[in-house]
Amino acid sequence: MRGDRAARRLALPPLPLPPPPLLLLLLLARAAALHPGELFPYGQSRGDQLLQEGDDESSAAVKLASPLHFYEAQFSYLYVGTNGIISTQDFPRETQYVDDDFPTDFPAIAPFLADIDTSQGRGRVLYREDTSLAVLGQAARYVRAGFPRTAARFTPTHAFLATWEQVGAYEEATSRAPPSGELNTFQAVLASDESDTYALFLYPANGLQFFGTRPKESYNVQLELPARVGFCRGETDDLKREGPYFSLTSTEQSVKNLYQQSNLGIPGVWAFHIGSTSPLDNIRPATIGGDLTKAHPSPPPEQSFRPEAALESDYTEDNLDYYDENEGEVEYPPSEPEEAWNGHSSIDVSFQAKAELGPGGESATLDPQTKEGRVLEGRDVPDLNGRVESSEQPGTRGPAPSEIESDSLDPTRGTPPPHPGRGAPLSEEDVPPAHPGGKEVLLNYSVPAHTPLGQGRQVLGVEDVIGSSTEVFTYNAANKETCEHNHRQCSRHAFCTDYTTGFCCHCQSRFYGNGKHCLPAGAPHRVNGKVSGHLRVGHLPVHFSDVDLHAYIVSNDGRAYTAISHIPQPAAQALLPLTPIGGLFGWLFALEKPGWENGFSFTGATFTHDMEITFYPGEERVQITQTAEGLDPENYLSIKTNIQGQVPYIPANFTAHIAPYKEVYHYLDSAVTSTSSRDYSLIFGAINQTRSYRIYQNITYQACRHAPRHWAIPTTRQLNVDRVFALYTEEESLLRFAVTNQIGPVEENSEPTPVNPCYDGSHTCDITARCHPGTDVDYTCECASGYQGDGRSCVDVNECATGSHHCGPNSMCVNLPGSYRCECRSGYELADDRHTCVLIAPPSNPCEDGSHTCAPAGQARCIYHGGSTFSCACLPGYTGSGHQCTDVDECSENRCHPSATCYNTPGSFSCQCHPGYHGDGFQCTPDPASGLKPCEQQQHHAHAQQAYPGSQLHIPQCDDQGHFLPLQCHSSTGFCWCVDPDGHEVPGTRTPPGSTPPHCRPPEPTQRPQTVCERWRENLLEHYGGTPRDDQYVPQCDDLGHFIPLQCHGKSDFCWCVDQDGREVQGTRSQPGITPACIPTVAPPTVRPVPRPDVTPPSVGTFLLYAQGQQIGHLPLNGTKLQKDLAKTLLSLHGSIVVGIDYDCHERMVYWTDVAGRTISRASLQPGAEPETIINSGLISPEGLAIDHFRRTMYWTDSGLDKIERARLDGSERKALFHTELVNPRAIAVDPIRGNLYWTDWNREAPKIETSSLEGENRRILVNKDIGLPNGLTFDPFSKLLCWADAGTKKLECTLPDGTGRRVIQNNLNYPFSIVSYADHFYHTDWRRDGVISVNRDSGQFTDEYLPEQRSHLYGITAVYPYCPAGRK
Repeated sequence: MRGDRAARRLALPPLPLPPPPLLLLLLLARAAALHPGELFPYGQSRGDQLLQEGDDESSAAVKLASPLHFYEAQFSYLYVGTNGIISTQDFPRETQYVDDDFPTDFPAIAPFLADIDTSQGRGRVLYREDTSLAVLGQAARYVRAGFPRTAARFTPTHAFLATWEQVGAYEEATSRAPPSGELNTFQAVLASDESDTYALFLYPANGLQFFGTRPKESYNVQLELPARVGFCRGETDDLKREGPYFSLTSTEQSVKNLYQQSNLGIPGVWAFHIGSTSPLDNIRPATIGGDLTKAHPSPPPEQSFRPEAALESDYTEDNLDYYDENEGEVEYPPSEPEEAWNGHSSIDVSFQAKAELGPGGESATLDPQTKEGRVLEGRDVPDLNGRVESSEQPGTRGPAPSEIESDSLDPTRGTPPPHPGRGAPLSEEDVPPAHPGGKEVLLNYSVPAHTPLGQGRQVLGVEDVIGSSTEVFTYNAANKETCEHNHRQCSRHAFCTDYTTGFCCHCQSRFYGNGKHCLPAGAPHRVNGKVSGHLRVGHLPVHFSDVDLHAYIVSNDGRAYTAISHIPQPAAQALLPLTPIGGLFGWLFALEKPGWENGFSFTGATFTHDMEITFYPGEERVQITQTAEGLDPENYLSIKTNIQGQVPYIPANFTAHIAPYKEVYHYLDSAVTSTSSRDYSLIFGAINQTRSYRIYQNITYQACRHAPRHWAIPTTRQLNVDRVFALYTEEESLLRFAVTNQIGPVEENSEPTPVNPCYDGSHTCDITARCHPGTDVDYTCECASGYQGDGRSCVDVNECATGSHHCGPNSMCVNLPGSYRCECRSGYELADDRHTCVLIAPPSNPCEDGSHTCAPAGQARCIYHGGSTFSCACLPGYTGSGHQCTDVDECSENRCHPSATCYNTPGSFSCQCHPGYHGDGFQCTPDPASGLKPCEQQQHHAHAQQAYPGSQLHIPQCDDQGHFLPLQCHSSTGFCWCVDPDGHEVPGTRTPPGSTPPHCRPPEPTQRPQTVCERWRENLLEHYGGTPRDDQYVPQCDDLGHFIPLQCHGKSDFCWCVDQDGREVQGTRSQPGITPACIPTVAPPTVRPVPRPDVTPPSVGTFLLYAQGQQIGHLPLNGTKLQKDLAKTLLSLHGSIVVGIDYDCHERMVYWTDVAGRTISRASLQPGAEPETIINSGLISPEGLAIDHFRRTMYWTDSGLDKIERARLDGSERKALFHTELVNPRAIAVDPIRGNLYWTDWNREAPKIETSSLEGENRRILVNKDIGLPNGLTFDPFSKLLCWADAGTKKLECTLPDGTGRRVIQNNLNYPFSIVSYADHFYHTDWRRDGVISVNRDSGQFTDEYLPEQRSHLYGITAVYPYCPAGRK
């Protein structure tokens, strides 16, 4: 029975406790992929309704027996669509959503949103509501496994199932190719009770055989958009992509991984919390599983095991081997999707584990250590004797309901902490006690810069008795590092000491720190940094990026002052209670009680400080990450701060007051943690409100573990914080914090004793002096290093003036407060001792000294790029990488005239006309004296050559009149091909022996070519749809194709005279009722007929032209900013699909390719110009187009013929450059200055970017690594960069013309098609947004977008300059 085996796999007691954390990890590492028979049971025999066959079908409304929750709302009806989607309302036409990116404009639950077609029996879609115990029980077990804390007792009352079985992608009907055999099977299950709804997406093994579909509007442009998987709320108040949404896939690889990965332990099964009566800002996924963005092979068969065995078994420390030093790295998954202000999320679940059989063949060895020495908070760890100690301790905090699902898998942690007004007050000393021996659970809310809110990881500190493969915790004495080779890692104010397992750095006397960073004791310190934030203040989203932070610390009395500038007023006001932002510097540089050390003595200047703060009574939550990045040259600490989450709104004019407080910090190797509560008052006039927050702090750093342990050092310290001050001044846009800090032992409640002034900061020493305590309350003052005086008054020592510095020759001494630094003169650089300056040796030129690896000088040339870099290029006549070059056999390329013999030579060739012909070999004409036609001449010569042994010369076949037969076949080899009337082979017609010969057309009868008048008339008639209106101008031509002297606008009386070239004769335009007298004239040309009054020429200046189906759009630029309000349609081309587009700056003409008409056309931007078709034959799918304005040449790609061609700008001298080793050529770009041609080939099996000369020589691959679908390509003549937009990797990248210096500009594109560069910006068309997107070249930031009112796909884009770009070779 379908689904029974899945039910047995997850057989659990009715109300089970959640499985142990490591058990779920084992599930992920070992579970086999979902079998098709393990889907939920479905079929018409089960009561399923069958959706009508078709391409865009929708079910009737399904009335639910009980409403389900989706986001914050309830819905009683569901609709199921063909295209892999469920909604709470009927669907719009598929063109309005199926090709667009998330979000949709309507509520959407999408297990596989793509253009699916079930016509002609290609699969079926089934759906039903179900209340059977078997289905509800199976859904409950999946949900409980994925949400072991919040849904441990979830018991659904209703389930809605939708199954897409063996469905296919929409394909255009053709008579040549049968429908694809790639079919998909997948299922969506919505399980709900009276308060919550969960969604399950199931993808059986090999159930996904196609991963995206082609847009219907793509015509024969080959594109495939990856399927979308996720959820959209579909807000209706603003249809422009607003409202919360959650996206699970963005690339083809992420779609492929749907059936190979999981977020609850069984590959192919995905679970999500999608609705609740409690606040739910966005979808929450289960987070036991994997990373969809990377390819991961399925577990080998010998490592798979039955999931039901794992879920039913009791696991103890006896049958689980938790740690193993040979195990691979495990990156624990982030715990919650982004809860950003706008509710938009894109999940990236990272989990990479290597499962191996344990000693008994059963247990798994999992090492949850990360490279930072962090593991999951709440995981059990063995003590020194091998016992497992639980991380749960009395007094450990319980997460609030909004906390992340993977905080802990222990149900005892499910109760939120009390807050004022709701029970017992929070204890200030409510902190987790340490385990014996220092094994203490640490909470780490680290949020890396790229991690969205809520994806923090918890950690616990681990003693080095636990084996680990990470570099932080494992040291090998055989390869130990010593001071001899590593002393430069120490501060210049430190000394290095070797120990048994390695070396450590220790600060010298009168300095303090961790040895790698040392600061003068007693001197003031400064901090510089940047602060960024994504906050929701109440319900108002506020963003700020890289605002300045400055702090000043008086270390001899523990005062720390912090100022943050330019935070928006609502956020700054709301951050007033958060003194921990500046409190970090108080802990770092706190005044030390005797025998105690402040934070900087442990961390030095590189560490991470994570805080999670929960406000009460509203339970708003914010996460703060402060990352210290070392000391700058002036010994200022550099720090970055990131703030994300929600904070309570504080009205303007309110002030925040925080009373003095105490915090207890717990210390372990490389980690410090603290948990406390804090009250604060909000005061305005007579209003005084008291609120509170709870704060979890975790500080991680890298300690030197080689030095002997001092077990007597206490593991707890108390920070006393006094004189707490917070103020925001709107006039200065400054948020200020001030605290006074003192570090010492945890104090018991005892009678106060006299305190030495050095310890409480009441001394009178200078701020740059150290206070030395004496007996009782006596003390002395000593100026800090770098200062001089009596201690109560200290001044800076100018080491540069006194000569006490150590700067060497060729250096300059720069005095600093309390110190100095050495700077080198031009041409020198500092040595490792930071004092001596050594000469910068000029790099050798490999091209001159012969150290390059290019082919011999006669075959290649070496190109020097500066430094030690160079590239190699084969000389004309040779081909290869430049490092290896082989001779090009030009004779095999038919370079000579058919009536000439070709002689190949190394790097060159020569041509010699046959007897009876004369010429240079490239052009040979018959000798008139012979009286023979060209075919007869060649035939005569070939017969003469047969007299030589081994001759394989082709003997041309001639008709009775002596002309070439259209079909020619080689009598010896069997190859056949077509020829033109001159005997030249038609490219692409050669067939091998034994195959059907090509069909060759007989020569067309000679006819007069069209004149300018006839071509212009034909183009306009085609543009007007064959029948012009009475007021539309159509050129009038005589029988010979010449312009009739009198020309008029349609049937109107507006007439004028023209010369023989059709140009208007000035002064002849008449008024109605008067016909000018026109006679043939050869007067100098003036101008063509002026445009009708309703024709508006394009504006002057720089603007963008973009192709949008049947029209070319015009988008002006103001500098680099899009002038969206001035955008308009430049040219409407009925029946066309314009793809490639480029501009000739010399003649101000725009050129374009048309895949519908299979033509290449152009039009002048001058007033009155009309389109002109210049190439209308020999094309199938012309796409990319590039104009060389220097050489008056155009180049294009044809993905139907797999060919790259060139021609003059008038269509003459057409030539195929390449027609081999091309699969899907698309974009093409030209560098006219240097004479290079570039193009992309998005062959899915081997995508690449190639280059050659403009003559088609020296073809080579430029880029073929780490690219996917390189759709767009542009060469910037100003920066000399070649850049491309990749719809597969989602990246915009650039490289130098030789392929070096590759760098990523932007890595989060949607689906780019074409790209152009102008100034310091890139502009690309995007098929997901259906618009033009601008990206700053230097920062990589998206700066603007233009979405035309008419929604349809945009293709090519180009920039129009008011001048021709110049450049230098």
